[in-house]
Amino acid sequence: MFPNRVSVVAGLMGALALIVGLTACSRDPDSGAAKAVAKGPQTSLSKLDAVAVPAPGAPDYFRASQHPLHFKPAIDTASDDQCLGCHAEVLEPSVRATSPAGVEASSVKAWYQRTSTYQGEQDTFHRRHRETAMAKALMNLSCNSCHQGHDPRDEAPNSSATGQNTGFTLRKQVDPEAICLRCHGALNWPVMGLPEPWEKSGQAFQGNCLVCHAAIRTNRHQVSYLKADAIESAAKQDPQVCHGCHGGRAWYRISYPYSRHAWPGMPEPAPDWAKDRPAHSEARFLIRAAR
Repeated sequence: MFPNRVSVVAGLMGALALIVGLTACSRDPDSGAAKAVAKGPQTSLSKLDAVAVPAPGAPDYFRASQHPLHFKPAIDTASDDQCLGCHAEVLEPSVRATSPAGVEASSVKAWYQRTSTYQGEQDTFHRRHRETAMAKALMNLSCNSCHQGHDPRDEAPNSSATGQNTGFTLRKQVDPEAICLRCHGALNWPVMGLPEPWEKSGQAFQGNCLVCHAAIRTNRHQVSYLKADAIESAAKQDPQVCHGCHGGRAWYRISYPYSRHAWPGMPEPAPDWAKDRPAHSEARFLIRAAR
């Protein structure tokens, strides 16, 4: 009536073999496990167990998770080729043509499509930041621009002797407040002296941010993960390029406290809201550090 201890252990070992086999698929598409899985549902568990061994030289998931590239300081100098050697699937097109509820993707707009600066069909998160025409024209993001490593044993700070204590957001491998908000912060219209949010007050400025910013905060976008000249050129041709990031795709309606790079004619002293702002961007994003 109840399985004995031997059968339970055998079942657990079979499940573990399946996990290792699937891991081998992702690491080496020519491995025996990959070929077995590729045959589809007709492949029996017993046959998969027989080939669920990583190919010679191919690390299994548990060893790969401990690779030095996943930790400081190696991740700071990791190249995209090194990252994509194991994570190439993040750039593969994989958007559903139809949602689980039966809604066709072509018949609705995703939130990121609701600004004029996004062109094309729906696409995945990583591809929108690396592969789309806009990403290639205006962005210069690398894998480690966002991913700075994490301890695979921990998804919460201070849970072990090696757990991260600072710059850590619970259960997230990327800190959105430090990374995402840089390009997806809400427009801080009260600080700018606007009477209402840009969606309403922008009409008084012909919807053009450069009406004011042609002379104010002119030293901008000077970071390694953006193409400053291309952004400035695009903004002159289409003012919506500015709002596309600065408010148009706001993340939780939170503004980002940008550093105040000095510009010609910058008023002194700094206003109260800017007294604690740094004078330079984070060191790893300085353009001279990227060369």
